[in-house]
Amino acid sequence: MATFAASNTITDEYAAVTTNYRIKPVAAYEDGAGHAQDGEKKTPAMIGAALQKHIEGVDPDNCEPGEEDAFFVADIGEVYRQHMRWKKNLPRVTPHYAIKCNPDPMVLRLLGALGAGFDCASKTEIEQVLKTGVEPTRIIYAQPCKTKSYLRYTAKQNVKQMTFDNTDELYKVKELCPEAELYLRILTDDSASLCRLSQKFGASMDNTQELLALAKELDLNIAGVAFHVGSGATDPSAFVQAVRDARTVFDQAVDLGFHPHTLDVGGGFVSETFEDTAAVLSTALDLHMPSTIRIIAEPGRYYTSAAFTLACNVIARRTVEDRETGVKSYMLYLNDGVYGNFSSIMFDHQHPIPQVLRTKRRPDAFDYKHYSASSESLMDSGYSSAEEGSQDFATGKPQIEYSIWGPTCDGIDCIAEKWTSAETVDVGDWLYFEDMGAYTKCSATRFNGFTDKHETVYVSSEAGTSALLGF
Repeated sequence: MATFAASNTITDEYAAVTTNYRIKPVAAYEDGAGHAQDGEKKTPAMIGAALQKHIEGVDPDNCEPGEEDAFFVADIGEVYRQHMRWKKNLPRVTPHYAIKCNPDPMVLRLLGALGAGFDCASKTEIEQVLKTGVEPTRIIYAQPCKTKSYLRYTAKQNVKQMTFDNTDELYKVKELCPEAELYLRILTDDSASLCRLSQKFGASMDNTQELLALAKELDLNIAGVAFHVGSGATDPSAFVQAVRDARTVFDQAVDLGFHPHTLDVGGGFVSETFEDTAAVLSTALDLHMPSTIRIIAEPGRYYTSAAFTLACNVIARRTVEDRETGVKSYMLYLNDGVYGNFSSIMFDHQHPIPQVLRTKRRPDAFDYKHYSASSESLMDSGYSSAEEGSQDFATGKPQIEYSIWGPTCDGIDCIAEKWTSAETVDVGDWLYFEDMGAYTKCSATRFNGFTDKHETVYVSSEAGTSALLGF
């Protein structure tokens, strides 16, 4: 069987593509000690101050309609830190941000300035990235089943990198975009992911030879192979078999006379397991992919999940009393819900944790000391889980039980069925939710006439980010 390791064509094409990216070395963003600029210690104060400043100007009793709407505070410095973390742990892999998870314009500007590429799946996403000044060579149209009109638009914009996984798509590409650089997307085991994708996309290994042969017959260009182990993957070993299968397809392509030069390892990266995943993936790449092969990836939530905090106003409260015990609990109704920015509950299997931001008795309840989703953080902020009993161990105050609901008329619009806090929360008070930067506002709707447009207040805890964006 032929091998692609010594192909001069691959080396030349890889070098040309790399030059187009104008990627800056990690050292350009490091301090004198060789460490990336770290503004994490600044983050709590900046987030808290921005939240408080915004709500100080809102009087729910007298404001105009919409002034008390839910809003985000985004620390763009967190996105910057995640990029530095990526370059440290996966220096061989060029990230192509999956903008579907959060098409925030400031995030796109920053990642574009840092040299990242972009994973797009529609005309609108491609158009948004191009408007930031990013070159078409830095975009991959990672949608195996494309709309014809979108494909015509893509061809006109000179966006050539795209995926496919079936014969019908090859005929479509031949008709509308014959100069495309095609990546054959293969099936993977995504059983350990939050959102499985292989039930919809990916060619089985039994079909790859047939698809490559048809591409050859149609005189199309097979530029590489792509896979995706599922969004929010929790098992790093899923990458091992996927890389091994990709190598098999590379060899098949070379045998047919193609010169594949790129492997797209897809997404699935989560912050909590990133170092472990990066180590496993790097080992698999070094074992199966020659250094001449360009490697790209499609991270999404990895970059933005922790960067965005959402604040919501309590618009109504309903008292529920147990007639047998006399114990009262409360139903809190917020001005955002599962049809809005909490769509991640429905579509992304998330469980956002409420924390008290402001009450009439406690004007500033933001958790400055421990700004994280740790149990210590939640205890300090007045939150404890339902299993912790009827008393807050940190304050000694009795716990009050709440359920939290969105503003629509639909009964499924529930944010939390049970939440306990030592704080008394009433109408006009504010709650906040961390880790709301992925699959939230991008899938918000206008159901019941509620807005899907929510303001984002930007802060930057990293000097490097401020310099790049002109903050």
